[in-house]
Parts: sequence; structure tokens; C-alpha cells
Amino acid sequence: MSESKLFTIGVEEEFQIIDPETRELRSHIQQILEDGKMLLAENVKPEMHQSVVEMGTDICKDITETREQVTKLRRNLANLAKSKGLRIAASGTHPFSHWKDQRITAHPRYKAIVTDMQQVARANLIFGLHVHIGVDDRETALHIMNAARYFLPHIFALSTNSPFWLGRNTGFKSYRSKVFDRFPRTGIPDYFNSIAEYDNYINLLIKTNCIDNAKKIWWDIRAHPVFNTLEFRICDIPMRVDETIALAAIMQAVVAKLHKLLKQNLGFRLYRRALIAENKWRAARYGIEGKLIDFGKKEEVPCIDLVNELLEFVDEVVDDLGSREELKNIHKIFEMGTGADRQLAIWEQSYDTKNVVDYIIDETHYGL
Repeated sequence: MSESKLFTIGVEEEFQIIDPETRELRSHIQQILEDGKMLLAENVKPEMHQSVVEMGTDICKDITETREQVTKLRRNLANLAKSKGLRIAASGTHPFSHWKDQRITAHPRYKAIVTDMQQVARANLIFGLHVHIGVDDRETALHIMNAARYFLPHIFALSTNSPFWLGRNTGFKSYRSKVFDRFPRTGIPDYFNSIAEYDNYINLLIKTNCIDNAKKIWWDIRAHPVFNTLEFRICDIPMRVDETIALAAIMQAVVAKLHKLLKQNLGFRLYRRALIAENKWRAARYGIEGKLIDFGKKEEVPCIDLVNELLEFVDEVVDDLGSREELKNIHKIFEMGTGADRQLAIWEQSYDTKNVVDYIIDETHYGL
């Protein structure tokens, strides 16, 4: 079996449901779900807020199949929304709609989260990209997770796409990450020495009524509690399909490369959560325009230089994965700027967040 057959891909994208007249979020998930079940089957899901719709691919064998599925699902969802007089938009936060105006989906799981977390849950009106990469067993997945944590800020910086919150320019390239930081059990995880240690941690939380199941651990990367996957959860949803696919490709390549090192009895240096969190903060604040810390050199380095180093690091596995072409889109992100950079450029032309929403909608439909 080729190594690449291990690293299947699953992508989940969370979209905003927009009224094209007012450009505000609309709590209309039920309308989309009713008609969507025929067209989108099990690939469409409600989220806690009724103005959020999640699309998830099936398990894809490679990046080519991933692109086909993500494009098809996004196109079908866009057409369905349009048939209801609505639009979909891909941005980590809405530029001006307020969370207090959004209805909560009637579901026992979401009711429990709101009861437990109150305003923190109600205000969690954010939109992310989650990517699952298949790994053959949980012990291997855990060791790869430990090492992959170092690269999370680099990947996150490329996805930054949420500079606005409640009508204000926040000064962050990803304010979504700041909103989500209010939840417990989020952010960069600590490293675990074994899957047994990891399971003991989860069992302790369940025993002491902190959580009722392992899905309530919302780290930026996690060994999935149900599937044999490593789930990357750190990214804002990017505007374009091309960006989503490039991010999925780089995550898959990181997992494949670390897997290869592990099988050769080689490792990647493990860093403390506290250090990696410094880089995550910088990525949220500055996106790709800032500097991250190279902990090996113990100095600041432009984020783009470190992403280029990451591309060199994974280069030997890219052809086997068939993702070289898709990874070229990382360089396009360098040229165009991230979603946040582009949103801010539109805003600076008129200081009108409605124009920003129009731009996000256009970009969301790009290439469909």
C-alpha cells in the first residue's frame, strides 16, 4: 500500500447565510436544510447559530478528489441559498452582524452548551475550516499531533480571514480565534507521551463532569475521538476554494512527512505549548505580514520565510501525495494577501462594511 493511501482527507467548511439586501446574517438554516437534504444529503449540517451552515465532504482519497468535492458542495450550497433569495459567504466572522440577533438551533447538544457556557456560547458566532487527515492508528496519530503543533501558527497565518467584529476593524487578521479563546479546552494542546496518557486525561474530565464526551475538547489539533484521523481546527474559513484546498494540502503533507520520520525512528523537536502559543498570537494579530519566532534559531523571522521553510520540509512527500500543483496556491496567498488583507483593502476604499460583505460573497463564489 502506497504511503499516500493512508492520508485520506475530509474537509468541513462553515458558511455564513446572508441576506443580499441588508448584507446581514439571516437565521435561515432550516429553509436550506429542508430543500438541501435531497441535494446535499448528509454533507450539510446545522451549527449552533441558525445563520451558520456547515458543509462536509466524504472521505477523499487524495487532494484531487478533495477539490472536486469541496467545489461541488460549495456550488450546490450557493445555488440552494440563491434559490431562497439568500447568499453564502466564507469569512471567519461577519463584518458587522451582532451575535445577539442570531437564533440558536433547537438541538439538545446546543442547548446543553448554551446552558453550560451562557454568553460565551451565544457570542461564539464564528466560521472555521476543519480538515481531517487519515492516520492508521491512534498512537501514531498522537505522536504526529505532538510534532505538528509547531506548524499550526504557520498554517493558521495563511488562513486569517476575520479582521472585523460587530462593525469594527479589530486590528487582528483573525479575530475569530480571539472569540473562540473564551471557550474552555481550546488553543494549542499540550503534548502527551502516549495515547494512554491522553485517554486518562479525557477519562478524568468525563469522570469529574467537565465534559460528557471527548468531542468537547476543541483544541487547534486533536486526535479525533471517533475517526482514525488527525483533525486540524485552527483555521478561519478562507474565502476561495483554492485557499481551502491549499491549506488541506499543506496539512496532509505535514502529517505525511511526520509519519515518514516516525517510521524511520526519527522525530521532530517538540516544543512547549507556551512557546507555540506565542506564534499563534502573532499569526492572529498580523497574519502573513508579521514575524514568527524560529525557536531553533531563537529569533524572529518573517512569517512568509517560515512558511517557505515548511514547504521545503514537506517537499519530499508532495509528489507521492499528488499535491504539488495545489501547494502552488500558497504562493498566490503570498501575492494576493490572506482573506483578512483583502477584506481590509476593500474596507479602506470606502470604510463601508457592506462593501466588504459584497466582496466576501463574490470571493466565496470564485471558481465555482
